[in-house]
Amino acid sequence: MRNFSIKGFLSRVLVPALLLPVLVSCGGKVRIDGTVKDALSSEVIVKLLDVNQFNVLDTVSTDAGGHFSYKMDIEKGQPQFVYLFYKDTRIASLLLEKGDKVSVETDTAGVFTVSGSAESVKLAQVEKDFSEFSASFTSLAAKLDSADPDSDEAAGLRKEMGRSYTEYYRSRVKYVMENPYSLTVVPVFYQTIGSLPVFGQDTDAIHFRNISDSLRTVYPDSKYVKALKSEADRRSKLLELRVRLQGAEEVNFPDIELSDVNARKVRLSEVDSKVVMLHFWTSTDAMQKMFNLDVLKPVYEDYHKKGFEIYQVALDTDKAGWARTVKNQGLEWINVCDVLGANSAAARTYNVSALPVSFFISEGELVDAQVTDEASLRRLLEKLL
Repeated sequence: MRNFSIKGFLSRVLVPALLLPVLVSCGGKVRIDGTVKDALSSEVIVKLLDVNQFNVLDTVSTDAGGHFSYKMDIEKGQPQFVYLFYKDTRIASLLLEKGDKVSVETDTAGVFTVSGSAESVKLAQVEKDFSEFSASFTSLAAKLDSADPDSDEAAGLRKEMGRSYTEYYRSRVKYVMENPYSLTVVPVFYQTIGSLPVFGQDTDAIHFRNISDSLRTVYPDSKYVKALKSEADRRSKLLELRVRLQGAEEVNFPDIELSDVNARKVRLSEVDSKVVMLHFWTSTDAMQKMFNLDVLKPVYEDYHKKGFEIYQVALDTDKAGWARTVKNQGLEWINVCDVLGANSAAARTYNVSALPVSFFISEGELVDAQVTDEASLRRLLEKLL
């Protein structure tokens, strides 16, 4: 027992020594008394759900009448999902809190009832609801498999399966919203029928987040709540990405977003010019620095007002050295740097194997162009602009 100090208790009250075992045993223990109808003089396996896997806690023997008893410690504020198995069959599911004393009546097929734990009773109903939905949905799927896919029967079965799934999903949303402080919502979030998750929509991230926030106010130390928060974070990021992608303009070239000399993020797809030169280089090479001054600067001065822009990506691990070069050379176009250098994701995206190299985007499309010097660059711009 972790939260009961015998020494502190004895310092305040004199208790006969023979009462001490009673005091120790009645603290935070959880007691499970059960009967397995058709498992006489057999064994029940007790397992603990450790977020995403079962860990065996113990094996308990049943007597000649199928009865058994089991005690375990559960810390305050950290309820545990405990499952009883007969061989490989799960015969009871429990959600136990410190001090619970539960009674379980079950059989080797897993048809069970439980009393003495309100959360366990709710969990049993959750599993019963899912079992009924799963059986109905699987039956419809089996009929669909044997039907002519182009027949009216198949069309009706698909419609019925869609209706069944939608109704069950709505009932589960209602359940988690009505039970925001109950850990029984955790397994509901992870229910799947075949390979189809019940909570599989992007917008379900909102439900994960809301319930995670509610549960953390009650069970901040629970491993199940911490795992749910991690999943809520993951889903929220995916939802945010989907919203960003839906709101973004469609582009026909790989996008890049890197920081300029002022640490401001600049996205390639947001460059509003008729022709964009995507130029990969390094400021550590003298010849490439001369290319800036001898070729790019004069061409930029002549064509920028006509709709020409340069998005120059330095693959330099020395960001300060790159920034000094940009400022010293007075490069007025967009200059960004990827400090990963040769490991740059942007360079891999464009299959950059040697520097310098340039790509050209005209009216939102990558164009096939080879530029080696000032003359070839001017010819291309005359053609595109």
